[in-house]
Amino acid sequence: MKVIFTCGGTAGHVNPALALAGYMKEKDPATEILFVGAERGLERDLIAHTDYPFRTVNISSFHRSFKPKEIGHNLVSVKNLLHAEREADAILDDFQPDLIVGTGGYASYPIVRYGAKRGVPTAVHESNAIPGLTTKQLEPYAERIMVGFEDCRRHYKHPDKVVVTGTPVRGDFFAQTKREAKRKLGADDGRPLIVSFWGSLGAGGMNRMMAEFLALEAAHEPFHHIHGVGAISWDATREALRERGVDLAAHPSLDVREYIYDMADVMRAADLVLSRAGASTIAELTALGVPAILVPSPNVTNHHQEKNANLLGEHGAALVLSEDGLDGKRLFAAAAGILRDEAKQLEMAKNMASLGVRDATERIYETVVSLVR
Repeated sequence: MKVIFTCGGTAGHVNPALALAGYMKEKDPATEILFVGAERGLERDLIAHTDYPFRTVNISSFHRSFKPKEIGHNLVSVKNLLHAEREADAILDDFQPDLIVGTGGYASYPIVRYGAKRGVPTAVHESNAIPGLTTKQLEPYAERIMVGFEDCRRHYKHPDKVVVTGTPVRGDFFAQTKREAKRKLGADDGRPLIVSFWGSLGAGGMNRMMAEFLALEAAHEPFHHIHGVGAISWDATREALRERGVDLAAHPSLDVREYIYDMADVMRAADLVLSRAGASTIAELTALGVPAILVPSPNVTNHHQEKNANLLGEHGAALVLSEDGLDGKRLFAAAAGILRDEAKQLEMAKNMASLGVRDATERIYETVVSLVR
């Protein structure tokens, strides 16, 4: 079988495609796979670290603004879209796919649309709680739309096309028990473990709050805490801690890092996660059943993170806080309130786990392969 995966824009769009591609190769090593993305997209770098071939279409995003600069950008995007059909047709002619799977991002639009017009079976996976602009545009063409949660179905005009599959989470997240992960991290003395991060690069405002949060913890060290600062805030956060009189060397329970490289171990061991509400993070939290305090990024297109977070909040799985007006003291009080109330913590964990789909990759595989069968 020959399969095109088309995706781009964020790791949250690319990683599900990589997970499914790997699963397909395990099932049938003879499967031929081609990735298609944008020329200047993040997907090029991510696919470059794999053995999969990669081709590009010259396409760009549309901005939801009427400012002169944004109008100019959108005019260029229209021009690119007109050329994208020719580029997509050339790729389809060369590869002759049996199946096309789009996993989000504007780069997936031309291949899915023009492949569907040729009669190639097509499916789209949407990792966010509500459909993005590309998914909305592709809904009339895709034969199946795969989503993370049952609640997502109501956001589509053709709910009969929608299949609840979940979003893939890497297998190493489940390779050990919570107790084993805690022991591995040296956090198995009975105190809860807080894990916090605000994106791979970090967020200046949130890290300033975390400096205050960590200083409050340093007074008594009631919890273990692993905090991923992110590259852009690394120096500033350490300086803010020094200004508050916090010497991290004197507080072994406070593990402040530039980046959390062993995320599978850390998330498996966590008793409470403080984070943004990106699609990949939501999938990991629900699959592992970890309670969370979510502070959605206010700068994400179409407020996707707010809607992701609110879905978990409505189910009692997470406490959702707005960044506006938030400070370290309030955030610390919220975290301490959850961790000191065992019944509340257990209830949140139960609610989070009820939303999780651990076999998402297998579900997606069965859904897309059924189109070819």
